[in-house]
Amino acid sequence: MPSLNQNIFQIFFTKIKSLDLIILSLIILISLVSLLTLSSLDFNNNNILQKHSYRIIFSFFIFFIVATINIKFWYKISYFFYGFVILLLIFVDSFGLVGKGAKRWLDIGLFNLQPSELMKVAVILALARYYQYIKTDEIDRIKNLVLPITLIILPFILVIKQPDLGTALFILLVAISILWLAGLKLKIFIFGTLSLLILAPLSISFLKPYQKERILTFLNPENDPTGAGYHVIQSKIAIGSGGLFGQGYMEGSQSNLSFLPEPHTDFIFTAFAEQFGFFGSILLLLLFLFLISRIDHISKLSRSTFGRLLCFGISFNFFVYIAVNIGMVTGLLPVVGVPIPIMSYGGTAMITSMFSLGLVASAKIHKDENLY
Repeated sequence: MPSLNQNIFQIFFTKIKSLDLIILSLIILISLVSLLTLSSLDFNNNNILQKHSYRIIFSFFIFFIVATINIKFWYKISYFFYGFVILLLIFVDSFGLVGKGAKRWLDIGLFNLQPSELMKVAVILALARYYQYIKTDEIDRIKNLVLPITLIILPFILVIKQPDLGTALFILLVAISILWLAGLKLKIFIFGTLSLLILAPLSISFLKPYQKERILTFLNPENDPTGAGYHVIQSKIAIGSGGLFGQGYMEGSQSNLSFLPEPHTDFIFTAFAEQFGFFGSILLLLLFLFLISRIDHISKLSRSTFGRLLCFGISFNFFVYIAVNIGMVTGLLPVVGVPIPIMSYGGTAMITSMFSLGLVASAKIHKDENLY
């Protein structure tokens, strides 16, 4: 008789064979583009490329493990995972590391963990579970709005205290998209939007000085070209210098001569565009578009509301990430410190992205699973 270990490995490899090959191929391609871009930049021997390579390998391990675990498990622990990340956000407030004027990270040894990144997935899981068994005609009832609103407002407040307005707004936007897909009526969204517009002028007084500066810089970066507007101006120069076909691999002058800040993290798309030009950038964006479209397709295959909302939330999260990052580096949006999924250097961002994609792969493998 086969041993228990043999059965476990047999089940594991059977599920690996059932992975969505399109998703897997797109992840590999984007990871290779990331490594190619990082290898072209001069980091003064800081081993950033080596660290990023290790993180990609570790993240793929997480992806495969998460993908092979039954979607029913993720459904059952959704609230526990949400609560765990809430605790991490509370710990950040007390024991977090301070960097660039904000307290956002926890030192866990191997790398600095940013719980607010994990919360983007946690809130999707929690809301997807909540709406699994709520009937469509009962979604608008007040008693059925209390818990989802609490699930959204609690992390929003904790993240905005760090302060991290960009991530807080991300969580809010992705959560609202799930409420919309779950069937919340348009009148409630209109009421909420009007309430936010009324409160918007009051919220300005709560913004930190650097946040106000980012908004003013977005409106006119040329007012302070060597200070607050430096990032955006240099980014636009680098993208423009790439032209149609780019300056060539390792030939990006703005990136390699250190004119471009953070070329390996938030501005990695700029570094890529400078070297590979307009056409290279279009091809890269098409990879992300195919990835988002594939996730959206998988959401439609799922027979459970949980799987459908989970995949949709993750696809929308990726879309907002990419849209905001591209808008940021091209000067169309304020600089808010948003990385590109899979591509940007960063431990928590990479792990969160691959964990999210692992959940999508699990939803595809177990699309017919009964959650009861």
